[in-house]
Amino acid sequence: MVGELGDVMTGVCFVGLWNVNALRGFVLAPLLVHLVVGTCFLVIGFVSLFRIRTIMKHDGTRTDKLERFMVRIGVFSVLYTVPASVVVACLFYEQLYHDSWTLAWQWEKCHVQNQPWVTYDINCPPGIDPAHPPQMPPLIFFLIKYLSTLIVGVAAGFWVCTGKTLVVWKKCFCKCFGKNQESHV
Repeated sequence: MVGELGDVMTGVCFVGLWNVNALRGFVLAPLLVHLVVGTCFLVIGFVSLFRIRTIMKHDGTRTDKLERFMVRIGVFSVLYTVPASVVVACLFYEQLYHDSWTLAWQWEKCHVQNQPWVTYDINCPPGIDPAHPPQMPPLIFFLIKYLSTLIVGVAAGFWVCTGKTLVVWKKCFCKCFGKNQESHV
């Protein structure tokens, strides 16, 4: 296959689109390693926070801020880990069926060459019975994969966009544009 083509569905260039070994080595393996290591650190962090909370409660110290922080971390971890796991699962599934899906796409595109608005210059793959064409990938698979990829970014945005962060950005913009809101008495 041609290496400079983008994704068949979206047209976006991506490592491993046409080379399964590149997909495994440069996309799937690092994502899987980071997901596993990150989940381990997350579990260790939660265990530590629960220990600190127990000690604070035993000493009679208020734990409401710590508990809100723990809930925030928990919600963020679910919003990040579940879609990231879905992306890894989709990439694993995609690399399993990559060759047959590429063959099906090539077979489909070679049969629409007779139409004047189609500009594909693709040879039909040999040895395929027209009565039993290769199976195309399900559309829902790609929709889930792309949605999960985007949700990971949205989850990170939820973590960053808090009241404190917005106050810091407001102060930064005021300093950059020369508006000083503090009164010096």
